[in-house]
Amino acid sequence: MSRKYKIRDQEKLHFVTFTIVQWLDVFIRREYSDIFLDSLRYCQKSKGLEVYAFCIMSSHAHLIIGRNGDNKLEDIIRDIKKYTSVKIIEAIRNNPTESRRDWLLKKFEEAGMNNKHNNRYQFWQQHSHPIELSTNELIEQKLDYVHDNPVNAGIVLSPEHYLYSSAINYAGLPEKLIDVILIE
Repeated sequence: MSRKYKIRDQEKLHFVTFTIVQWLDVFIRREYSDIFLDSLRYCQKSKGLEVYAFCIMSSHAHLIIGRNGDNKLEDIIRDIKKYTSVKIIEAIRNNPTESRRDWLLKKFEEAGMNNKHNNRYQFWQQHSHPIELSTNELIEQKLDYVHDNPVNAGIVLSPEHYLYSSAINYAGLPEKLIDVILIE
């Protein structure tokens, strides 16, 4: 990981992006997005993960996160990526309606073969590029970026209309998928 993207202050909020290898569109199926959300919920409950914002797009996820407790943020990130990569690849492999199954598994295997840190498959790109949010202006900028992602992609007209985003939480709607700590 480059020096620019290291987590230096564990007490600060960080903006991170988890990107699927080759920007493959995996999160077009609800079950794969749900695996990612389940992992976030588990880490909130068991590892001290604090989620302030999130948005799951088809090939990547943006988050604003922090932590409480003893676990380092980079360790929580590692655990999320490790768990979700195994579970999502397993879900793809076992999904009889996944028309892209063989192609996706081949792409993950090719990526894994090109990375000495993997035994077989690689689902996520190696780095999450954590950016420390050291000012209120930077926090607001990244919060808007996270929530405006599906609008800018032309998927929805308004951020709170996108199901896999904490914009729902910020709008006070009851359909929220995961609890977040609202930034005021």
